[in-house]
Amino acid sequence: MKAFKIMIGLVITLWGVLFFSKMASADWTYTVRRGDSLYKISRRTGVSVAALRRRNGIWTNLLRIRQRIIIPTVRSRVAKRRPTRYSGDINLLAKVIHAEAGAESYTGKVAVGGVILNRVQNPRFPQTIAGVVYQPHAFESVSNGIVNRPASRESMKAARDALNGWDPSGGAIYFFNPAKTRNRWIWGRRIINRLGKHVFAI
Repeated sequence: MKAFKIMIGLVITLWGVLFFSKMASADWTYTVRRGDSLYKISRRTGVSVAALRRRNGIWTNLLRIRQRIIIPTVRSRVAKRRPTRYSGDINLLAKVIHAEAGAESYTGKVAVGGVILNRVQNPRFPQTIAGVVYQPHAFESVSNGIVNRPASRESMKAARDALNGWDPSGGAIYFFNPAKTRNRWIWGRRIINRLGKHVFAI
């Protein structure tokens, strides 16, 4: 009987470790920029200030530029995850579309938005639009700051169409300009579509 109780205890402990490690794997890291505050990061990521404080052990309002903050994200337990829409998401999505595909056709713009939302629904990526956008090295326009420029009306409209379900990318989770990219890893993805100067891959 004692051995049985020990076995049950070990099984419960193992389950707990696996469960919470799975939850932790959904977290992502945000790098503080000039002008940021916990409130602004909270609005941008859709995570409460209290949750940010708890996860990072921050009890003051002082942040350092380039300080790395962990953004807690709990994964949904349903089979197919849906984009988590917080206020401001459409603006962020439109800014990325404008920065990454400003010179592309309207369909090409919506396709870039579709890629971002496809990542949100893919368990290998963060579960929110902000999480996907600010994932380290995910988008060049975020790394070089171009994403902070205002989005055009067309890019705003493209963001709305992407959020409403239009995905001209065909389900892609990557896109790149083959004339500018030499990265072997991205070239190893299976290309499923091409629109303008971008190819779309999985």
